Amino acid sequence: MTPAAVILDGYVDEPACLGVPPYISPYIRTVAGALIAHGYTVRYLTIDQLRNDPLRTAELNAASLLVMISGVTVPGKYLGGIPATLTEIQQVGHMVRGPKKLIGGPIGFGYAGEGGQKAVRQVISGFDALLTGEPAVALDNYLTGNDPAGVLDYTRTDPWSVAGSGIIGQHPDYPYVMCELETARGCSHGATGGCSFCTEPFYGMPKYRRTPAVAEEVAALYAHGARHFRVGRQPDILAYGAGPGEYPAPVPEKIEVLFSAIRTSAPELRTLHIDNTNPATIARHEDAAREALRAIIRHHTSGDVAAFGMETADPAVVAANNLKARPDEVFRAIEIVNEEGGKRRDNVPELLPGLNFVCGLAGETEKTYELNEAFLVRVRDAGLMVRRVNIRQVMPFEGTPAYADNTLGNHERRFRQFKEFVRSRIDLPMLQRVFPIGTVLRDVRIEVSGDLSFGRQMGSYPILAGIPVRLTERSVTDAVVVDWGMRSITALPVPVPINTLPASAIRWLPGIGKKKVAAVIAKRPFRDLEAYRKVAGKSLIDSVLMF
Repeated sequence: MTPAAVILDGYVDEPACLGVPPYISPYIRTVAGALIAHGYTVRYLTIDQLRNDPLRTAELNAASLLVMISGVTVPGKYLGGIPATLTEIQQVGHMVRGPKKLIGGPIGFGYAGEGGQKAVRQVISGFDALLTGEPAVALDNYLTGNDPAGVLDYTRTDPWSVAGSGIIGQHPDYPYVMCELETARGCSHGATGGCSFCTEPFYGMPKYRRTPAVAEEVAALYAHGARHFRVGRQPDILAYGAGPGEYPAPVPEKIEVLFSAIRTSAPELRTLHIDNTNPATIARHEDAAREALRAIIRHHTSGDVAAFGMETADPAVVAANNLKARPDEVFRAIEIVNEEGGKRRDNVPELLPGLNFVCGLAGETEKTYELNEAFLVRVRDAGLMVRRVNIRQVMPFEGTPAYADNTLGNHERRFRQFKEFVRSRIDLPMLQRVFPIGTVLRDVRIEVSGDLSFGRQMGSYPILAGIPVRLTERSVTDAVVVDWGMRSITALPVPVPINTLPASAIRWLPGIGKKKVAAVIAKRPFRDLEAYRKVAGKSLIDSVLMF
């Protein structure tokens, strides 16, 4: 009888509300491949499925092996795909009694419930073994009678990523699932110790995956129905295949070959986005970076975001924490990405920067927040576009300098003021700039249904759309922007059915407001646009109205 294994996914790599929509990490796929190589049939469950239906514990008990991947490396708020809490992890360990139970993933670095807390390494009771290091390699070693520890080795994990690609069909959101693609592990900045709070230097200097291996994995995923991809598991996509040095120059030819290969392997893909990009790479190697960005733009899909780990605009904090880029370098990188990626396609900019601020680092003072605010005002007033600004408190992991040296708890009031300043003075004008009224967002997938439904496009950091119409969960619609919040937009389904639109939604039509709602309702049904304009006047969304 073929042994059965269950992979329980309790891991989320990004704050899902601010990061990516439902996705599946490379860890899950390589672990699935390793299990298949050992003769197991594999069942995949997410922690959300277990939360929603505790009776599914029976599926775990019926297996001969349970592998749980869990942990959080980036604190944040979540719309969906909420990672397993420490309590839930312990409950799984104690309540599941049938199979051998293994646990791995970032949980090995430690656990913290939220930013602003130290990630503490704890004994995870109830499990038979902790898979330390690279989960799939550790699992393979364990199943062959060795210690459950593994060092990353792409010659071992690449075949497993192909063999395990079919697991995506078991994802509860399939086929609307983002497939994270790893291209590298480790950080060149680690040569001088790396950023004080970052765990990437634990992996050593960069190890790059071969382009043919990435392409083979994409082809396998595509054959199993994957259409959404993010090149996201590396500290700096522009450094892919680059030479030695702390800030190596991009090699545009290698990036061109990589993204072209992905496109060839998935010819009808719907999403191809990136994630982490070092602003210092762009500022220090401007010409090469521009060519590399152009290569990405030639092959990606629009609405892309290059996440800049800025962390702070305070030079003293940059120095105290060995951070990657000085404020002026970040500003120059923002300018360059705007110049190369600011052009619109499918109604949205091709590629924009996103900024990450980390608070609570060593050397931080009240002045730090003044400098952060002044930097963002400089960006805003220069007419530049930034897709989003993430603000979080550091989550220090044991083994990083920030674990012992930080300023957590010293400036709580100022931290809250900074967040409010960004939300009201920066985020709102940026949303108005990036998503003006009348912008049509294609293929918005509804994740929360209600009188106010919420949905997002697939992609890196897609904007959250609040739609004041009850729409079916997991349905997909185009939506037109009609207003803005601080971190989201209000939109209406396209085409906008004027004659049947609920009164609660009519007030969101540009130029209507509360005063004209009654007049619009009283005059319905309208024969055509001209009749509607006599009551409502012209607006920026007239081209998507339906009568």
